[in-house]
Amino acid sequence: MSRIGNKPISIPSGVTVNFADGKVTVSGAKGTLEQSVDKCVAVRIEGNEIHFLKNNNEQETDAKQGLYRALVANMVKGVSEGFTKTLIINGVGYKAQVIGSKLVMNLGLSHPVEVEIWKDVKVSCPSITEVKIEGIDKQRVGQFASNVRDTRPVEPYHAYGIRYSDEVVVRKVGKTSGKGKK
Repeated sequence: MSRIGNKPISIPSGVTVNFADGKVTVSGAKGTLEQSVDKCVAVRIEGNEIHFLKNNNEQETDAKQGLYRALVANMVKGVSEGFTKTLIINGVGYKAQVIGSKLVMNLGLSHPVEVEIWKDVKVSCPSITEVKIEGIDKQRVGQFASNVRDTRPVEPYHAYGIRYSDEVVVRKVGKTSGKGKK
């Protein structure tokens, strides 16, 4: 029995949800998203709630019921509020800026690193060491943030690199032999 799949999704005001031909379409103030749903899961829209029901009692159907419920819940939140990921750049001389449709970063390499900004993602730099990624699709925002972070992951000795704003970097102790000992 899927605990997540059985929870109904409440539809906030200003958001419309339609289900036709195996596709759930969610429209709101920030945009429109679509998700196809497998035939083993039925979608029922009743008033201000969306319910996901199983068509059979297989274990795979339980997982899919919870999966589609979570995906549609993220779609509803995305078109009403949106999603944001913030990256912090730490290092001597490390900085980032948006130039046209590219995110250009100086990350201690011999050349600037350029990342093409996806069309459905909005990127801004509130400061030279902070990158803010926004969008309505949680998967796309998270994947773009991961791609940017992978250009220079955090190293554990000085914490230089790119990290999420809520990420905790576990620092390692450096070499101690020869320092101050006589």
